[in-house]
Amino acid sequence: DNKFLGGFIMEFKSTSYRLDLGNDFETEAFKDALPKGQNSPQKCAYGLYAEQLSGTPFTAPRGKNERSWCYRIRPSVKHTNRFQKIQMPFWKSAPHVLEDVISLGQYRWDPVKIDEKTNFITGVRTMTTAGDVNTQVGMAAHVYIANNDMVDEYFYSADSEILVVPQEGKIRFLTEMGVIDVEPQEIVIIPRGLLFKVEIVEGPARGFICENYGAKFDLPNRGPIGANCLANARDFKTPVASYEDKSNPSEVIVKWCGQFHRTKIDHSPLDIVAWHGNYAPCKYDLRNFSPVGALLFDHPDPSIFTVLTAPSGFEGTANIDFVLFRDRWSVAENTFRPPWYHKNIMSELMGNIHGIYDAKPEGFMPGGMSLHNMMLPHGPDMEAFEKATHAKLTPQKMKQTMSFMFETRFPQHLTYFAAKDPSLQDDYIDCWASLKKNFSDKI
Repeated sequence: DNKFLGGFIMEFKSTSYRLDLGNDFETEAFKDALPKGQNSPQKCAYGLYAEQLSGTPFTAPRGKNERSWCYRIRPSVKHTNRFQKIQMPFWKSAPHVLEDVISLGQYRWDPVKIDEKTNFITGVRTMTTAGDVNTQVGMAAHVYIANNDMVDEYFYSADSEILVVPQEGKIRFLTEMGVIDVEPQEIVIIPRGLLFKVEIVEGPARGFICENYGAKFDLPNRGPIGANCLANARDFKTPVASYEDKSNPSEVIVKWCGQFHRTKIDHSPLDIVAWHGNYAPCKYDLRNFSPVGALLFDHPDPSIFTVLTAPSGFEGTANIDFVLFRDRWSVAENTFRPPWYHKNIMSELMGNIHGIYDAKPEGFMPGGMSLHNMMLPHGPDMEAFEKATHAKLTPQKMKQTMSFMFETRFPQHLTYFAAKDPSLQDDYIDCWASLKKNFSDKI
């Protein structure tokens, strides 16, 4: 009793996308499955059910209002037993403050090892939490490790929008609205409330997750940069409709207010035959990001590398910024080119996708992470400082490098896993120990 139509056969082995971010799309996997001129007809074509998925309050201003109408084989309310609370011991939500874990300090981790059997959901390991999931502000940063498919198991988060940054392996998101294949140097965004499961295309798989409790990610205002460069809306890809008509026992796991619940269903919930609207998952290739920077002297703030921002309600202060440091030219004259030493009102969690990060040439490995919490000093290690201070400042291209930052206005609190896992580098602060006094009373 399996049917895969609309170009997706053999278990969704091909994918197709519509371009643009936040646009209004309409897509159908079966001809005339979308109603003409209305959203909720008395009888939908093919015996489908009309169901709306709203990502904002009904009365949100036009241009900010987000919703999609879905035409599905069964309404998503159909399940066979009450929700039962379950435990996900490694997935934590804010507020999560542990008395025996010190979050004050500069931290760095090696890649978390993939040494046990996990799928995308059971393999989530929370590193930090910030804000409060119950009041829908803040975020959590996770690592995922996965070497098994989710089989007849589906998930959605009522708490958060989910930004996934793969670092190793290729994975496939089978969502209610279509199929998304994603690999390292790409990202995928799953809206709050959208059901999905994940298959391993090439494994094992490891990567990073930013769980956004607040307002949705959007492109940043470019200000004086103008209309071009950074990330362009046209490069974001939204999947076309596909559906799975499968009648077999399955489970749905829901994350709600930091708790996890499971219910049983007798079918696949990925049964939306057609949909239209502007609330949908998407992917983006980070290799399409066009950095901007200094063309004469001095080092601009890292905000110029912002790919996506989730606003906080305070102008110029993000709930989360997603910032990318990729291949780029460095040409500034008479300038210390790596990131300068600083303390910041924002909390910065960085991850390395591949290559060498210029401020930390040693110790910050692909798959690794670092945390510099609000108002804690950080900056280049001794090797990076000496090299940048004495380098001949010819135009130089930084190649084969890609790191990112999850930056938030909230302090990020370590979880027990982050504080105790063997991947934590106990000697991280030693990278600044050899910085020496260069002061002289003579120029």
